[in-house]
Amino acid sequence: MEDHDLVALALEGSGNVRPDEAAAANQQDAHGGMLPRGAGVDARDTFQQYIAMKYIKSRMLDRELKKGSAELLILSLVEDQPRHGYDLSKLIEARSGGVLKFRVASLYPLLYRLEKRGWIQGRWIEKAGQRRRRYYRLTAPGAQVLASQRSTWREFAGAISRIAGVEHA
Repeated sequence: MEDHDLVALALEGSGNVRPDEAAAANQQDAHGGMLPRGAGVDARDTFQQYIAMKYIKSRMLDRELKKGSAELLILSLVEDQPRHGYDLSKLIEARSGGVLKFRVASLYPLLYRLEKRGWIQGRWIEKAGQRRRRYYRLTAPGAQVLASQRSTWREFAGAISRIAGVEHA
């Protein structure tokens, strides 16, 4: 099911939601504020808006977090051994417990950019009985960038933790 289909289902009031979401939607407006009793707002409309906004916000946050961490993830994964794009995509999904998913179509442009910057180097390898694949490895300049990005990420995560009271996993 495509993203726009999910939003459309939410807007149509498909009923594919948890009871706790339904209760929350009946008591809150689309912006999370409490609705006064007798405000003349149809609960179903409010619920549909609530679900659509929750889904859209989640997708936007996911996209922004991926943008900010994609280079770090790729550089980290090719640090120890060369890997091909599909392998990188599957490793990210597996190691994140399914939280992060990179479509191969969006991953390859990133790999090409990193290669153009000189942070990774790609090499075509053909193995018997398999199709030809481009394996990427970390370069010396890429290792310097990775060290810098790791340091920046540690500082950022620490600051968020101190402010939000969230412990590292």
